[in-house]
Amino acid sequence: MRITTARKISQVFFFTLFIWLCIVMTVGNDIWQLRGWPVNIFLHLDPLAALATVISTHKLYAPLLWAGVTIVLTIIIGRFFCGWVCPFGALHQFVSFLSFRHKKTADLLSVRKYRKAQNIKYYILVVFLLMAALPGMQNLQIGLLDPIPLFTRTVNLLLLPIADNAVNVLSATDRFYRTSIPILAVFLIFVLLNFYIPRFFCLFVCPLGAMFGILNRFAIWRINRNSKCTDCKMCNKNCQGNCQPSETLKQSECLMCVNCLDDCKFDAIDFNTATNKNVQVEPDMSRRGVLAAAFAGLMAMPAFRLMNARADSQGLVRPPGALAEEEFVKRCIKCGQCMRLCPTNVIQPAGIEAGLTNVWTPTMNNRIGTSGCQYDCVACGYICPTAAIRPLTLAEKLGKGKFSGNGPMKIGTAVFDRTKCLPWAFNTPCIVCQENCPVSPKAIYTREIFTPVAENLKIKNVKENEILLGGHSIQADRFATGDYYCQFNAGGKDIREKIISNTRDMIKIATENSLSAISAENADIKILIRLQQPYVRPGLCIGCGICQHECPLEGEGAVIINSSGQSREK
Repeated sequence: MRITTARKISQVFFFTLFIWLCIVMTVGNDIWQLRGWPVNIFLHLDPLAALATVISTHKLYAPLLWAGVTIVLTIIIGRFFCGWVCPFGALHQFVSFLSFRHKKTADLLSVRKYRKAQNIKYYILVVFLLMAALPGMQNLQIGLLDPIPLFTRTVNLLLLPIADNAVNVLSATDRFYRTSIPILAVFLIFVLLNFYIPRFFCLFVCPLGAMFGILNRFAIWRINRNSKCTDCKMCNKNCQGNCQPSETLKQSECLMCVNCLDDCKFDAIDFNTATNKNVQVEPDMSRRGVLAAAFAGLMAMPAFRLMNARADSQGLVRPPGALAEEEFVKRCIKCGQCMRLCPTNVIQPAGIEAGLTNVWTPTMNNRIGTSGCQYDCVACGYICPTAAIRPLTLAEKLGKGKFSGNGPMKIGTAVFDRTKCLPWAFNTPCIVCQENCPVSPKAIYTREIFTPVAENLKIKNVKENEILLGGHSIQADRFATGDYYCQFNAGGKDIREKIISNTRDMIKIATENSLSAISAENADIKILIRLQQPYVRPGLCIGCGICQHECPLEGEGAVIINSSGQSREK
């Protein structure tokens, strides 16, 4: 078997495995659902995610030790991950193949030449690592461009919902995610740039590739050119890293695609442990560029902090089990795993309104999806690859057993916008929020008030439980919903009775006692609506957002879940 064939088989295998592990991110016990599949293995093999979290937190989450395997293999055989394993790299290579498969050799040699701009990715890496390291302002932003979180986020929040919403196999209902358009834009830009320069993202942008490029200088086995070389330059024709093996080979740029081994007809290319003067082992970075990147990294976080001032002051509602915000932003890599797994689709990627540094981090949006945060669900904490959301037991979330002294996990607190709430603003009966509150005793209670909706009416006559009206007429059947009452004074006594039906000139009331003995002719009568205005008991509210989701108003609704009282900040 040709070595390039083995590499293609490896790329297809790992790309398929990656997509499959995204597909099975569904709560359930079927073979195509989450039932022990190692769904985070690609994220745990990512050494940049491990390094950045160590820099920002000064701790190493145990599953990220798998990244050590990638580092060791890179030191032994070079950037195998980029050429043989990376699913995003495989996609770029396939698109590049489609766009350049009919090009002439001269065109391929021209487009495959090494460019100084390939050093940009090293400067991007410096910026991200310094942002993670800056004391007092650490913030993990590598997930924006690290190819594994980037592609995971794209598949989870964009490609799979598009594919599944037509058939609803992975989810019983359609799934939607905010900020899908920016995610799509980033994905399409990087994919379409392959029609300009093959593997554009890998060559110029990828910070993970930059880290592998730095590690590659220590590689024991490497590509070398021997004395059989005729300078035909055919080894450059399909080089995926544009590392110019026919000249001074840029070892940091070699993606281990091994196309040069296959293309050389003179056996002039070797893969061995020999050293060669025609190999440049260090990245071609300038001191000025490194200093500029360092300055940008140091200034980025203070600048973002200023721009985030409003969002930070309002607070963000994170999923249950999320670490305190200061620690959370040091760990979250914006991969979208928690959002993909959430059975009710209420964990959503934050938009620009949450601040630049919080873009694509998980927040709770209970107006989207099928419900709020389910009372008996702790799935998101068990899927987070960096423990930004820590695993919770159901007992801890509900405050039972040994956690009874702490009380239930509090995500936030519900408040009512009285300018929108139906009983408060529009004199319309509604107790949907109170009915759906899942805690016991309920965190939402109501206070009953009666508000006039029709006045200046006169009683013409009273017969048993029917009141005949004189003068003004009323709309037939309008007051027969059970929420309306009539009130009048008879013999110095105020009487209020529930209306069960009405015509234009008659009101029928729900009383077992006849009113015939009451003298109320020509008395004033008014019609009241019974309203139950909702209030929140902050000490009982857990911020699950079910009331917010069920609010019947369109748009944002009248219930708001804010970040006050969160357990994670205590």
